[in-house]
Amino acid sequence: LSKALDLPPENLIKSISAVPVSKNRHVADFQLSIASVIENTSSDCLAQDLHLQAQQLAERLKCDSVVSEISAGPGTVNFTINRELLAKTVLQQVWKDGSEYGVKSELFSTVPRQKAVIEFSSPNIAKKFHIGHLRSTIVGNFIANLKVALGHEVVRINYLGDWGMQFGLLGVGFQSFGNKEKLKSSPLQHLFEVYVQINKAAEDENTKRLAKDFFRKLEERDEQTLSIWKQFRDLSIEEYIRIYKRLGVHFDEYSGESFYQEKAQEVLKMLEDKGLLQKTVKGTGIVDLSEKKDLSTVSTVVRSDGTSLYITRQVSPSVDLAAAIDRMNKHSWDTMIYVTDKSQSNHFQHLFQILKLMGYDWAERCQHVPFGLVQGMKTRRGEVVFLEDVLNEVRSRMLQNMTSTKTTKEMQDPVETAEKVGLAALIIQDFRGLLSSDYQFSWDRALQSRGDTGVFLQYTHARLHSLEQMHGNAELTDVNAACLQEPDAISILQHLLRYDEVLYRSSQDLQPKHIVSYLLTLSHLAAVAHKTLPVKGSAPEVAQARLCLFHAARSVLANGMKLLGITPVTQM
Repeated sequence: LSKALDLPPENLIKSISAVPVSKNRHVADFQLSIASVIENTSSDCLAQDLHLQAQQLAERLKCDSVVSEISAGPGTVNFTINRELLAKTVLQQVWKDGSEYGVKSELFSTVPRQKAVIEFSSPNIAKKFHIGHLRSTIVGNFIANLKVALGHEVVRINYLGDWGMQFGLLGVGFQSFGNKEKLKSSPLQHLFEVYVQINKAAEDENTKRLAKDFFRKLEERDEQTLSIWKQFRDLSIEEYIRIYKRLGVHFDEYSGESFYQEKAQEVLKMLEDKGLLQKTVKGTGIVDLSEKKDLSTVSTVVRSDGTSLYITRQVSPSVDLAAAIDRMNKHSWDTMIYVTDKSQSNHFQHLFQILKLMGYDWAERCQHVPFGLVQGMKTRRGEVVFLEDVLNEVRSRMLQNMTSTKTTKEMQDPVETAEKVGLAALIIQDFRGLLSSDYQFSWDRALQSRGDTGVFLQYTHARLHSLEQMHGNAELTDVNAACLQEPDAISILQHLLRYDEVLYRSSQDLQPKHIVSYLLTLSHLAAVAHKTLPVKGSAPEVAQARLCLFHAARSVLANGMKLLGITPVTQM
């Protein structure tokens, strides 16, 4: 192609793509998009012109020992690779690269290695860990996994809601309703119960006064008050770490609003010095973000009573400004990503705009990844209050489904397996669509063993694993590629060709759905081949080649699942 088009080969890499496997079988392996290699393709370049150019180019190209067939399609030139070479090359590549298959592709050769800070999960101490926090946790974890796999350095930050008036109430509540034993054994639940109880009395003048006093002492760094607060925070984090571990998630840093109280005051001073802070009649501090400077878009940074403490993130970004600046100083990152629900999109837009006005050019490298709302997630006990409720629920439902099948009896650790399979079900249901869309949660749909579910992915992985256990591990050295010429074998090989492109797409838009639909297709193709290409009872040479093909499919399936935050199971 490089000779025929007089273009350097590296310019063609992104114009050539593997052809998606289709139901009606025979498709070529690669296609070149004509529009992407022809200079000045304007929109009035008609489809028939492109088709003609494709035909002319196809005629100028000759088949050889690698390419066995060349044809023109609508605006594309299609290439079919010598069948034995295809099988050999794909299997060798998967075998050689192992867990780095797809990541080592030339598609990523021009992508610079970077340092990314990702802020995700971020629950509020003593409040519900609601389903939005769960979404933030699994989405943030996916983005971090993907970045690490692609060779970037990642700092995972959990930015806790660990400050504010609620701690005044919580402190007073603990004096009345607290129990040290319960605090140690189940801190999240106990603090939540205390918070709910004291909230009933929150309208009472005396309680209000006590809560204000407690919080004032906190702000003044009174030792005794601080040590109570610190105990709430430390015990909560310990418990979070334990639960995150069940999710397969870890953080490099547990930060929080409490860290930035003083720095937030410095930020307000900087805003003032730069002439960006304006006072309204009511005494609220605002920053004008409108283009014409007519106050048509403003962001509130200080409440009228002088506190920059915010009840929710929307009220005051000065703490977030301080956190962003501090992270830049500390980590000197190339990109910083915030993973929260889409109701906070405005807040982050304002945040990035203010940083830019303050002269921080790196604000352009900040990114908000918004996700939609999940409706209808309930456990048997009612609405979800804690993350652990969801994990226990999914584990028990899965265990129930598994005990009704016969194989569970011989399993080493059915409870552990149920948890991993159940988590896969939650993650796949969540990642199937665009992150920004809302969806209706359904336990029944998520936990189905047939169809496009996480359970199906796990089932496929376990089945391929037991195939390898049964027939001994495949050896690549003695594979006769001529034994892998059936359409069902070719389909798997063609699909494996596309893995790097799917990873590339997800790395560009940070959407997991590309990888999800790729893995579901891979599992469906493997399920069909498992039926039509038996290993048992085939001639040794054929059996060996098929084992190798199934091993490659399982290897790529496992890699993709791990990126999504799923631990593949080997028995089910």
